[in-house]
Amino acid sequence: MEHGHFKPGGVEVLVLDEADQMFDMGFLPSIRKILAQLPKQRQTLLFSATMPDALRGLAHECLTNPLTMQVDHNVALTTVTHALYPVVEHLKTPLLLALLEKIDSQSVLVFTRTKHRAKKIADKVKDAGHSSTSLQGNLSQNRRKAALDSFREGKVHVLVATDIAARGIDVSQISHVINYDITDTPEAYVHRIGRTGRAAKTGDAYTLVTSVDDGMIRTIERKLGKNIERRTLEGFDYRKAPASTHGQHHTGPKPTQHATAAKHNAGGPKSGPHHLAPGAPGKSGRPFWRKRRRSR
Repeated sequence: MEHGHFKPGGVEVLVLDEADQMFDMGFLPSIRKILAQLPKQRQTLLFSATMPDALRGLAHECLTNPLTMQVDHNVALTTVTHALYPVVEHLKTPLLLALLEKIDSQSVLVFTRTKHRAKKIADKVKDAGHSSTSLQGNLSQNRRKAALDSFREGKVHVLVATDIAARGIDVSQISHVINYDITDTPEAYVHRIGRTGRAAKTGDAYTLVTSVDDGMIRTIERKLGKNIERRTLEGFDYRKAPASTHGQHHTGPKPTQHATAAKHNAGGPKSGPHHLAPGAPGKSGRPFWRKRRRSR
């Protein structure tokens, strides 16, 4: 349009697909510029996985007396098993690698919050012996397509992706979705885990959570209308200390709260390689971390 190669005067139908993705990527000014040059008499269709307030504003601008059709977010959830794995921040990557060793699957989708972390985690997964690649914003369109094709064809078993880069992924054989980072909204959580459990197949959604995620966990549970099972991973060392700034480990570490809880739970009921952590449904339904009172 800027070079005069496309004349918008003849447009009869406008389709805005993945509208929230375009908004997140900063395309809103460009969309408004295009809308200003289109005929007022046209049919407009807008599709979006989520509907933030700013996007609702755009919808009011480009739609006249729209008919809204909303898919029930809970429809696909009946085929997906949810689980939370509480862990301290510095053990998230080791726990992810340990989970991948336990999972019997040829197709695992891992979500991170940033593109830098997606690449970093994909590299660590690959170094651990798993076929892995990342799908994130720093890749060219050709490299994104190559990464997705490799995952879809089974050449790569673990795909580490950001929310934006993963939009449009339709791979029916995904058996596990692992949230390395928890989502910012419950709607985004539902959208992520909807990548598994498709076409009447069952799937598993695991989320690695730290104490700072407690508020969002409660919000997600309200969205789902149920508590999410808390688990600890059998055989995983929750006591491992973080590396110091000099690359050395602290000596004589005290057990973390998570490790203590895992230890207390060791004699409890088990389900395969996973143990239920305190706070699982049927008890408080809350993560098992608690703040310690400061000594006076």
